[in-house]
Amino acid sequence: MNALATVPAPLSVDELRKIDAWWRAANYLNIGQIYLCANPLLKEKLTVEHIKPRLLGHWGTSPGLNLIYVHLNRLIKKYDLNTIYMAGPGHGGPALIANVWLEGSYTEFYPEITGNETGMLRLFRQFSTPGGVPSHVSVQTPGSIHEGGELGYVLVHAFGAVMDNPDLLVAAVVGDGESETGPLAGSWKSIDFINPTRDGAVLPILHLNGYKISGPTVWARHSDADLAKFFEGQGYQSYFVEGDVPEIVHQEFASTLETAVSSIRTIQKQARERGSSVRPLWPMIILRTPKGWTGPKIVDGLQVEGTFRAHQVPVSEVLTKPEHLKILEDWMRSYRPEELFDDGGRFRPEYADLAPAGPRRMGSNPHANGGLLTVPLTLPDFNRYEVKFEQRARDKVGSTAVLGQYIRDIYESNPDNFRLFCPDETNSNRLGAVFEVSDRCLVSDILPGDDHVSHDGRVMEVLSEHCCHGWLEGYTLTGRHGLFATYEAFAMIVDSMSMQHGKWLEHAKGVPWRADVPSLNYLLTSTCWRNDHNGFSHQGPGFIDTVIHRKPTVARVYLPADANCLLSVADHCLRSVNYLNLIVIDKQPQLQWLTMEEAKVHCAKGASVWDMYSNQPEEPDVVLACAGDVPTQEVIAAAWMLRQQAPDLKVRVVNVVDLMRLCPADRHPHGMTDADFVDIFTATAPVIFAFHGYPGVIHDLLHGREAHDRFHVRGYLEEGTTTTPFDMVVLNKMSRLHLCLDVLRYVPGMLVKHGRLVAGCTELLEEHDRYIREHFDDLPEIKDWAWSE
Repeated sequence: MNALATVPAPLSVDELRKIDAWWRAANYLNIGQIYLCANPLLKEKLTVEHIKPRLLGHWGTSPGLNLIYVHLNRLIKKYDLNTIYMAGPGHGGPALIANVWLEGSYTEFYPEITGNETGMLRLFRQFSTPGGVPSHVSVQTPGSIHEGGELGYVLVHAFGAVMDNPDLLVAAVVGDGESETGPLAGSWKSIDFINPTRDGAVLPILHLNGYKISGPTVWARHSDADLAKFFEGQGYQSYFVEGDVPEIVHQEFASTLETAVSSIRTIQKQARERGSSVRPLWPMIILRTPKGWTGPKIVDGLQVEGTFRAHQVPVSEVLTKPEHLKILEDWMRSYRPEELFDDGGRFRPEYADLAPAGPRRMGSNPHANGGLLTVPLTLPDFNRYEVKFEQRARDKVGSTAVLGQYIRDIYESNPDNFRLFCPDETNSNRLGAVFEVSDRCLVSDILPGDDHVSHDGRVMEVLSEHCCHGWLEGYTLTGRHGLFATYEAFAMIVDSMSMQHGKWLEHAKGVPWRADVPSLNYLLTSTCWRNDHNGFSHQGPGFIDTVIHRKPTVARVYLPADANCLLSVADHCLRSVNYLNLIVIDKQPQLQWLTMEEAKVHCAKGASVWDMYSNQPEEPDVVLACAGDVPTQEVIAAAWMLRQQAPDLKVRVVNVVDLMRLCPADRHPHGMTDADFVDIFTATAPVIFAFHGYPGVIHDLLHGREAHDRFHVRGYLEEGTTTTPFDMVVLNKMSRLHLCLDVLRYVPGMLVKHGRLVAGCTELLEEHDRYIREHFDDLPEIKDWAWSE
């Protein structure tokens, strides 16, 4: 079925000739990248000396990617489109590199890869070789903001890129193998959050070539009728192109693509002139072409083109089988390179002229180097939101609720430059103040009973961590700012996405032409220490482990203990670039420990002694350290107990808000020098460390310090389910009572000297266990505890 079968051929004979020439040139360059280390223009008969010793790369998807690229060029020129190209197929790198070189962008970014025979050879030699470029679209590829090395995210990245970007069109090519992934399957709903009056548009192109690496793909075995029904239900008008005769496919794809682009322009024009009250029926294209199209049809008696055998290197034994070398040479010469390139290896001007000019070239579009377009946030003075108190650590305040007021005012001051992304949890995470200035976004039916939902809303809520994270990636990589807030346990769903984005940021630092981009900021709430009703499923602080193992150039982890620290940290993160900033703090009301001035000094240091909660801290017998809101509460409560019942014990309280400060200075830019470390933790005193996450994280960060053996870490031990707040710390042996017992255990002579305190802690633990089972709540002396001198 072809929805455009009756549309007249849009290409003149000359246009068709030139477009086909560009396509053949891109295909030729693809093959050269996979196979050749010499003789790039085949001026000599091909020999094994011209072949790379290791044949790496993927051919199967490339002809379709090249076809799409050249046809987009035609419409960019015709309609002056502002377009970037995202290649979802995992190893489409050689296709994008080939096209960007043909249009001239590659040479501008990499002057040594000249637009002639010498540059072509360098282009070939760098592909999938040491010190070169990978086989997937990567940070080194001009025009890319989508890392092709992990499947499933091309659509969410594309939709994030067009939010608040009204003139941008993203052509998002979805591989049929990629379309089987869970994240991609959930990404089609993204059009329900795109408002054509203020956002750009994504044109999904589902490229069905039939096979994955060795098996058939699901969608390719569905009929056009079934696919049309499915995507209509998702909100798309599907257009189909299918074939293997280049002249026919060129004409049909040209018609289809122009119809789709015209449909998008009409949708946007009508919405911007008359307003938008219903979700549009957005176009998408389903392109069926053979896998490895135009490649060898038969190798060693087996069909290759149109099968899984074309996925990677379709002729793999060219170094050892003369007949394979002959197949390769015939294949490359079938593109008639002498017609495409002059004697010097330059792409002939009549074909090169198909490329748009300057920044309209997809390899040079500034949206694909979003730091060039970044406008710093207009941030309110966070001091305005200070939590003030007459007596410290007496009253409980919801720290994230205070942050919500700050985010509300960021929204108001940055109407098209900041968004909050949250899986249906904005109110739950106590950030609901944002709804005073912006609604939830939904470009669909709005019902009378809906709460703060509108087509114009810019708070992004969808019950998919993949979508939220992917949207934010696309948003920041095109130069805007945002925050991803979610429950702590479910951040692990995007563990791999975070890792991939971190790798992008890491590699971008080594690419001189890549401009700085806003950091990707995480706020994790509903933490493992509060499971009043959620149960064991909602316990999981492991995302900290994910982030600390990213390269030191990008990894930042912050554990503010109260609202004033949270405000200081958030302001810092939102001003930063090129980082993964992880902020972890619970949403429940908490005791507030520091004034704003104290918080700013403390957060600037990242870790410091809290004299106000210490007992004779100058030369302590023991250091009680903490990182995280609940650990801070338990440490200070333990320090208070020791002050009351063991006043002779010299206790120093240390709080760590910037977790990376624990690293040695030679392992992380935020790491403390040995001298600073000793100033805080002493050189000899035992350190009892209460930590928000898994204890091994602290030992990992301390690796390399001589003080490592002095640290005794309490943290989350995978214990607890639906229970009281204090029972969670008891079950994980991080309660104030356990910390007191640890102090007495590790300070010589204290167990004997303070036997009554040992007995008191043990008895209180037993009483706690009985009380919560009878009263379903914590002991009053625990629940209502507050600091007192």
